[in-house]
Amino acid sequence: MHACIDLGSNSFHLLIGEWNNGKIKIIERLSEKVQLGENVRANGIISPAAFTRGLSCLHRFKALMQAYPLEQYWALGTNTFRVTANANDFLAAATDIGIDISIISGVQEAVLIYAGVITSLPESDARRLVIDVGGGSTEVIVGRGHERFFTESLPIGSVAWRDRFFADCEKKKSALKEQLELGLQASKELFDKVGPGITKIGWDEAYASSGTMKMLANICTEHGYGEGVISRQALTELKSTLVSAIAKDKLLPGLKESRRDLLLPGWCVLLGLMESYDVDEIQFSATALREGMLDFMVKNAKTMAAMQESDLPDVVSAKD
Repeated sequence: MHACIDLGSNSFHLLIGEWNNGKIKIIERLSEKVQLGENVRANGIISPAAFTRGLSCLHRFKALMQAYPLEQYWALGTNTFRVTANANDFLAAATDIGIDISIISGVQEAVLIYAGVITSLPESDARRLVIDVGGGSTEVIVGRGHERFFTESLPIGSVAWRDRFFADCEKKKSALKEQLELGLQASKELFDKVGPGITKIGWDEAYASSGTMKMLANICTEHGYGEGVISRQALTELKSTLVSAIAKDKLLPGLKESRRDLLLPGWCVLLGLMESYDVDEIQFSATALREGMLDFMVKNAKTMAAMQESDLPDVVSAKD
């Protein structure tokens, strides 16, 4: 039995699973909204409040892990750990709890996300565009089967865009719409930087993972745009509805209150990507980084060969 800990800029996730008859069987999942990356763009550090929330979450993760006979665990820190000045202080505090965290690069993160997404897809010769919109970074991959043709990590995410465009915004329709357009334009400009590479390679199917994508997919589904699908048409047509929900604090079908603050920045990031890469429709993928980590652990030798020189961190024995 193995445990994977994904420490994102918005949420921390724990996944416990085992290899069963040639397939991964999920035993336990636990996720908490920690928002470790709040105000990182302005301050360059993990804030004291976020630091405390993160450690409290790790204590709960550790208690749950101790309830299972784990052989190994793997804890990975992503964008916030890459860009903050006090990340090492958090790593040291986590070690005191009994959880050793490794920091991975954006490209390494993208490699594992792609591996996780394709675990839930049938084998195919189709070229797949895979995106994962996190709190602080967005990973973009194009591949076919286990072969990747394009792998990139960009400094844009739902928490980062919230702090940049909506943190000080008045909750009025006019102000929110103005910031929405600014956030969308900035998103498109950033994704345009790697647009030519995506266009040159080409793709047949598009998939999106992460909590932000799940939120948008649920909203599209609840408004009659199809199950588990996010379309450019839906995002465009729902624009006024989303703004009104935020401005007037109204309930919105498909939106969890815990993610309300990420609705408009998430819309900016995803629609910017879809317009930049000319994507009409994206399928939501429930599997991503954590499943990629677990896949790596249970098929270690095979996957390490596929990673080539990515220098992924070591897996830690649960007995250490």
